[in-house]
Amino acid sequence: MRYLLKAVSNEGRIESLDFQGFDEPSVVQQAQSRGYTVLAVQRRASFSAPWAGTRARFPLGPFSQDLLVLLDAGLPLVESLQTLAEREHRGEFRVLLERVCAIVREGHTLSAALRQFPAAFTPLYVATVQASETTGDLGPALQRFVAYQGQIDAVQKRVIAASIYPALLMLVGGLVCLFLLLYVVPRFSGIFEERGVNLPFFSQLLLAWGQLVRGHASLIATAIAAAALAAAAVLRRPSVRSRFVDSLWRLPAVGERLRIYQLARFYRTIGMLLRGGVPLVAALQMGSELLHPALRLRLAAASRAIREGRPVAASMEANGLTTPVALRMLAVGEQSGRMGELMDRIAAFHDEEIARWIDWAMRLFEPLLMAAIGLAVGGIVILMYMPIFELAGSLR
Repeated sequence: MRYLLKAVSNEGRIESLDFQGFDEPSVVQQAQSRGYTVLAVQRRASFSAPWAGTRARFPLGPFSQDLLVLLDAGLPLVESLQTLAEREHRGEFRVLLERVCAIVREGHTLSAALRQFPAAFTPLYVATVQASETTGDLGPALQRFVAYQGQIDAVQKRVIAASIYPALLMLVGGLVCLFLLLYVVPRFSGIFEERGVNLPFFSQLLLAWGQLVRGHASLIATAIAAAALAAAAVLRRPSVRSRFVDSLWRLPAVGERLRIYQLARFYRTIGMLLRGGVPLVAALQMGSELLHPALRLRLAAASRAIREGRPVAASMEANGLTTPVALRMLAVGEQSGRMGELMDRIAAFHDEEIARWIDWAMRLFEPLLMAAIGLAVGGIVILMYMPIFELAGSLR
C-alpha cells in the first residue's frame, strides 16, 4: 500500500514523499529513519471494488511456518527475517519484514519489534513470542502457533465449505428469476397486450412489470446494479456486520451454537498460551478479544474471581463460560496441573460437535432452499402461462 507523506528534511525543506508500507506507522518510521520529520500522512487514492478489502491481511501462519523452517535449519534470527523479506513479492509485506529485521538488528527483542506493527501481528502472537523469549524456545513456540492456526483455519474452512452449495443455489436461483423477470416476462406481456386477453389479477401484476421493463429497461438495469453495489458497500461496514451477528445471537438454536463455537476457539487460544508459559490471568485477558461483547463481560467477572483465588472451573461456570464437558475437564486440569492440555481437548471436542451440527443444518437447509427457489421460479412460470391455459380451456 502506498502513502503520500509531507515531511521536513534535514535541510529544513518541506518535501512530498511517496512510500510503500503495510500501514501508516510503518511508513512514518521509514521516513524518520531517513532523517525526515513527518507532518502529514495520506494514503494514495486507488480504485477498489466495494466488496474488496481495504488492506490485505499479513499471513501470520505461513510467515511463522517459514520462519520456523529457517530457524530449524540453523540460520540466526536476523538472517531468517532478512531472507523472508527478500523472498516476499508483495511490496508492503516486504517493507514490513525489513522494518522488523532492522529493529531486531538494533538490539531489540523480536516481540518488541512485532509489537510496533499491531495491524500485522496480533497481541496473541506477540505474547506467544514474548513468552518464548524468556525460556529461549522460539522454535517450539512458533510450532505451537502454526498448529493452533491450522486448527482454527480447519474449522473456518469447514464452515465455508458447507456454505458453498447453498450460496450457489441462491445465486443460480436469483439469476433464473432475474432472467424470467427481465427477459421472458416482458415478451409475454407484449403478446398478451396485442391479443387483449383477460388476465387473472396476479398475472396482470406480473405482466404490468413486464411492460415497465420494456419501457424503462436501461433505468431498471442501472437501479439493480446500483442496489447491488450499495448492498456490498453497506455489508463492508463493521457496524452493519456487528448488528447482523447480534441478530444471529438472538436466535435460540443458532445463538447457542455461536456461543459454543466462540468458547471452543477461546479455550484453544488459552491452551496454547498456557503451554507457552503465559500466566493464566494474562492469557484470559488476551483471549477476551475472541469473544462476543456479552461473553467478554462475563470473562472479566470470571478473571476477577480467579485473581481473588477462586477455582478456575467454578469461576468460569458461574459466569456462563463453560459447557458440561468443559466444566469437568477444567476441574481435572486444575487438579492435575495440565490446564493447557485439557483446554485443547475441550476445544477439539466442541469443534467436532460444531462440525456435526453444521452438517445436520446444511442437510436440512439445502432441500428447504431448493424448494423455495423452485416455488419462486414455478410461480413466475405459472403466472405467465395461466392466460394460455384459460384460452385453451375456452377453445374446448
